[in-house]
Amino acid sequence: MIKTKIIIIISITLLILNVTPLFAQEEKFVNDFIERLENSQKYLNLVAEMMPEEKYDYKVTPESLSFAENLMHIGYALDWHSQSLLGGREARTWQTDTIYKTHNKNKKEMLVVINDTFEKAITLLKGFDTRRLDDKLDYFGLDRSKRQIFMLLADHITQHRGQMLVHLRLNGLVPPRYVLYQ
Repeated sequence: MIKTKIIIIISITLLILNVTPLFAQEEKFVNDFIERLENSQKYLNLVAEMMPEEKYDYKVTPESLSFAENLMHIGYALDWHSQSLLGGREARTWQTDTIYKTHNKNKKEMLVVINDTFEKAITLLKGFDTRRLDDKLDYFGLDRSKRQIFMLLADHITQHRGQMLVHLRLNGLVPPRYVLYQ
């Protein structure tokens, strides 16, 4: 009987010792992502501030997004990926949403919206349950984990911010120096 209890205690101890580093790694992944998101916010603000307000409607081609539309699209996607896909809130509908539309918003108002969206996403992610990273969900018909949603979110921000950098260059502006780890 005592021998059985010792075996159980040793087994539980070994299990805890093996699982604890895994949870620490998952927490590190989320913390690293939050740092990346905070840096991304800072760099996006530098980019958005650099473009003169009168150029916010500039489009590279007629069918492309304007500088302002890229900025607000980043906000909409950040909100959707973080609050809806990772946080479980019902998604906004792009067609009826007014928060992330550029109409009737000036540069300052758009910057308030984008920064508020980043702050809400960061707050949500700071409380994210790392045991949910491998939970699966439907992402445009693909089976994706929440961990993959983190990475998709970072890629999406980078893609549209890169388009905004092209807008700056085509308007004769030298974009802010790239900052590592965004």
